[in-house]
Amino acid sequence: MRNKKLSGEIALRFILFVIFTITDDANPYHRAVQPEELWLYRYPHTPDFYPGKLMWITVFSVPTAVFVGFYIIRRNSEDLIQATLGVTLSIYITGCVTNFVKLAVGRPRPDFLSRCYPEGPPEHISLKDNWQWDCSETANPQLLTNGLKSFPSGHASLSFASLGYVSLYLAGKLQVFNRGRGQGWRFVGSIIPVIWALMIAVSRTSDFHHHWQDVTVGGIIGLVVCYFCYRQVYPSLDKMNSYLCYSLIPRELERSASATELSSPRPKAQETEFNFISRII
Repeated sequence: MRNKKLSGEIALRFILFVIFTITDDANPYHRAVQPEELWLYRYPHTPDFYPGKLMWITVFSVPTAVFVGFYIIRRNSEDLIQATLGVTLSIYITGCVTNFVKLAVGRPRPDFLSRCYPEGPPEHISLKDNWQWDCSETANPQLLTNGLKSFPSGHASLSFASLGYVSLYLAGKLQVFNRGRGQGWRFVGSIIPVIWALMIAVSRTSDFHHHWQDVTVGGIIGLVVCYFCYRQVYPSLDKMNSYLCYSLIPRELERSASATELSSPRPKAQETEFNFISRII
């Protein structure tokens, strides 16, 4: 039964990956552009400050390093599996949502005119009768297609989906919001990944590949998805057992109850109270 459930979870992520791959190569909606907004798209086309390949390496390698690190310390394979399932679900859901919105909106990037006119955008831009772009014949079709996928930022959404999840994971493991309150090193350690994600997101405005609205909405998408995916696997951060995934909590409670009973048997009324507290934790 357990193997079937795990196989189903893996199959779901494979389906999401296929959807993401298909939508990533699809052509976006070509929205009408007004002459008075052309200044928004006149920025130069520059190299990525944080290239896409490096972003993908970050998105997958950072959670892997953190999860494997805790596995080496605690030798808990169940926690490793559940954490991996949670973060991959967060990444692939975020990727699909981001691509769907990109295709539906079709917003030009800040450097779109530089893509549209590789030799340099003219002073007076001509638009077609339906307010569509009239690009140079020398423009790269792939760059043009990608140039209409500005909103929201995939770098921002995927970085927060992955590194935001890692921050939540660390906060739970370090018990930042319960037993670890008041210990600054725990809090600082848990927020390093989300600060990393923030810097990746901000870099997309610095290299003129995204507008600030693209980065803001992308970050919100990533954070919202990663939080709900995290809560599918782990309890709230203010719970005393925030360091345990849901599948391990019953086992841990049984172990604690058995140890307590062996050391000091409780009266029946006290035992009932203990069971009630155990259920709500």
